[in-house]
Amino acid sequence: MTKLLRLLFFAVVVRAIVLVALGLTVRHRERLPKKGPAVLAANHNSHLDTLALMSLLPLRLLDTVHPVAAADYFAKPGGMGWFAKTIIGIIPVARGSGKQGVNPLAACEEALDRGDILIIFPEGSRGEPEALVSFKKGIGHLAKARPKVPVIPIFMHGLGKALPKGSALFVPFNSIVSVDEPLYGRESYDAFVAELEARLTALAAQEKLPAWE
Repeated sequence: MTKLLRLLFFAVVVRAIVLVALGLTVRHRERLPKKGPAVLAANHNSHLDTLALMSLLPLRLLDTVHPVAAADYFAKPGGMGWFAKTIIGIIPVARGSGKQGVNPLAACEEALDRGDILIIFPEGSRGEPEALVSFKKGIGHLAKARPKVPVIPIFMHGLGKALPKGSALFVPFNSIVSVDEPLYGRESYDAFVAELEARLTALAAQEKLPAWE
């Protein structure tokens, strides 16, 4: 029953919002993975970011796609926690647990070993619209731990205006998703994160973006 609910939510609700109401423009869609394991690494301005990325992958892959999200926000007991884990399919990560000698990315590594596709926002949380902020190091550690898994840089524009941080009001707004060639993990996770940041900055520079008001 849960599997059916998840399928209906993404096949009917999400695709109607993202692909019809938004008028999403996707550049280099062919670079998206046809199967896992893989990591989609994107900038983050809106709760729509996750849904937009998931809507671009074939429904046959839905059971293998998992956004990585903060456990303290998305895995709380109750309705939102149930929806995030059961319908969206998040992998919750406990922020700061690495300082306690725990590998916070263990569940992510296990998912990649199963052949799953992860969605990660290296900025860590939703930032100000269209303003990239420094990436957290977790994506570099994960890439180093699984160096054969492709990490695909993705730049998104417009979703922060369609559903801004702190707003529950959806406003149809043309949005762009631009997909780059994959990166692979390095011995230096700092160097990997720096290259990933440079890739997203370059993707943003390729777009003729309107002024953000």
